[in-house]
Amino acid sequence: MESSRATLPLLRLLVRHARRPVRAAVSAYRRSIQLRVVATTLLLSLGVVLLLGVVVIGQVRNGLLEAKRQSAQSQALGGFTAAQDRALAPQKARVQAGAGTAGATEDGRVDSGAWLNDLVEQLASGGQGLYAVVALGSDYPAPFVEVSPGTRSPRTTGNVDPDRSIPAELRATLDREGPGVFEQYTEIVRDGSSEREPALVIGKRLSDANNNPYQLYYLFPFTQEEDTLNLVKGTLATAGVFVVVLLGAIAWLVVRQVVTPVRMAARISERLAAGRLQERMKVTGEDDIARLGQSFNKMAQNLQTKILQLEELSRMQRRFVSDVSHELRTPLTTVRMAADVLHDAREDFDPVTKRSAELLGTQLDRFESLLSDLLEISRFDARAAALDAEPVDLRDVVHRVLEAAEPLAERKGSALVVEGAELPVIAEADPRRVERVLRNLVVNAVEHGEGRDVVVRLAVAQDNSAVAVAVRDYGVGLKPGEASRVFNRFWRGDPARARTTGGTGLGLSIALEDARLHGGWLQAWGEPGGGSQFRLTLPVSAGSALTGSPLPLEPADSRRARSGGVTGPQPDAAPSNGARAVHTVPRQQGSGALPVPPRSGCPPPAVGPATLPGKDHGDGATVSRVVGRTATTAVSAAPPERHPEGGAPDGGPQREEPGVPGRAGDHE
Repeated sequence: MESSRATLPLLRLLVRHARRPVRAAVSAYRRSIQLRVVATTLLLSLGVVLLLGVVVIGQVRNGLLEAKRQSAQSQALGGFTAAQDRALAPQKARVQAGAGTAGATEDGRVDSGAWLNDLVEQLASGGQGLYAVVALGSDYPAPFVEVSPGTRSPRTTGNVDPDRSIPAELRATLDREGPGVFEQYTEIVRDGSSEREPALVIGKRLSDANNNPYQLYYLFPFTQEEDTLNLVKGTLATAGVFVVVLLGAIAWLVVRQVVTPVRMAARISERLAAGRLQERMKVTGEDDIARLGQSFNKMAQNLQTKILQLEELSRMQRRFVSDVSHELRTPLTTVRMAADVLHDAREDFDPVTKRSAELLGTQLDRFESLLSDLLEISRFDARAAALDAEPVDLRDVVHRVLEAAEPLAERKGSALVVEGAELPVIAEADPRRVERVLRNLVVNAVEHGEGRDVVVRLAVAQDNSAVAVAVRDYGVGLKPGEASRVFNRFWRGDPARARTTGGTGLGLSIALEDARLHGGWLQAWGEPGGGSQFRLTLPVSAGSALTGSPLPLEPADSRRARSGGVTGPQPDAAPSNGARAVHTVPRQQGSGALPVPPRSGCPPPAVGPATLPGKDHGDGATVSRVVGRTATTAVSAAPPERHPEGGAPDGGPQREEPGVPGRAGDHE
């Protein structure tokens, strides 16, 4: 148990070290088409070479075995014939041939043991090392009848062990089947050795000079054939390796000719994307790759021309807007002075002239605001906007914004509620720009909140890396897909409506640029009929990168959250374009009322006695400040019936609201 526990960390370390090169190889394989093609070519070539090698080796092996078998059969049949001829020779000739030898007996009979020894030596003399000869006694039809002992002992050549080299079933077959020739594959075992040599054994049952049956075997080892087959295998393996390597090199060179222009095009494309519009591909030849390079260069040239034209047009437009804005300031100042004189003396005019003077002052205010916004946008476009960052407590900024928006909130019948202002919310930011962003968000929320509360929430990240301010209203909300378009310049939720109320249509665009200048995010969320929420997230230290926001973009009282679709704060990532498009849920048929303050003829206080400034709501949030709707605020007994197109009911005047996506007009 202890040893296994000790080896586990070692195994994990080995696996970890082995995983790194594997990951590197997999990454290189996925990123390089040349490596994939070469690897595929090598694998396929290796498979083909292996298949051909198996086929060729099989054919060579079969050919060698067949040739060996035919040669062995010819050699064995010649030996069997010689042995039979020697046994059938006349007795007298045998006696004369064996006179004076130890093989003859007193009655003229031949000693079977000596005769077998002479036969085996004679047959084996012509094939030293090529085959071995074994003579064994036969049990059919009767044992040897000899006067000399040991006549039934085996006779062998080449130190062959007959008991382990001659299969027992072959011996039985020879005794049972008769004088036919039989063969079988076996293994030769030498005396005093355990090595086995594959061989072919051919045997036949014969009779000796005394008509005693015996078994004669020829054993042909496959030593030469194995050497030949090993030589063929080595040759094929060497040739296969060279072929595979050669095919890999050829594939590498061929693919390189195709991949190199593609890689060059990729590098040129990256440089073009980085703004180096003068980059071009080097074109050589007239093939398909050359035509691709020419087309790419032509495309790059046209793209450069168009971009330069657009840049020039953009510069002219920015210069035009800036010049016009500056040039209009002088006549606008004069017109403003005249309009102020007329506005101050309006009481002396007739009603029509008095109303005209008032409208003139109102529209001049809009005109001045539009000029200021255009100048600010031109600064951002010219990248001339500067950030004067300093440590600032966002609670003070929110306080100033709410003080300025309090009169508008009282007119609209809305209450401004601040949550999360118990602790300091400090960040390095430009207070003027942050105040402009929050003022725009709060004013828009009040104008489009339909008399309901506007909640401003502040929060600091747990790691003290970011701060956030969210402005929540419960008005008409945003339609699906409009959260990402609400920051476009002059974008309007309903283009058919005239722009007679609200701001210039550039407020949110400027706010987005202010947030980007801080390195922060400005994001929007909304749902039809459920209101909207805009969230500003800033880094605590100027220049730091944001990784998240301490406040969720979708509030906890959204329709989806109440239906169980959201169980907690959503993780927020960096938006792609400064505005995050959030999935919204359309109004459902028969859905209950939203959890927002009602609009009634005698509205209740914006908050109950338990939620006065500094009191706890019960859900952990604390209302730090409540301004706006008072007990004497007069509003209608119920929300006005809204026309399907956003207007008033038939017969009544059409109500114009500042524009918000999904609302009339535009979001400032």
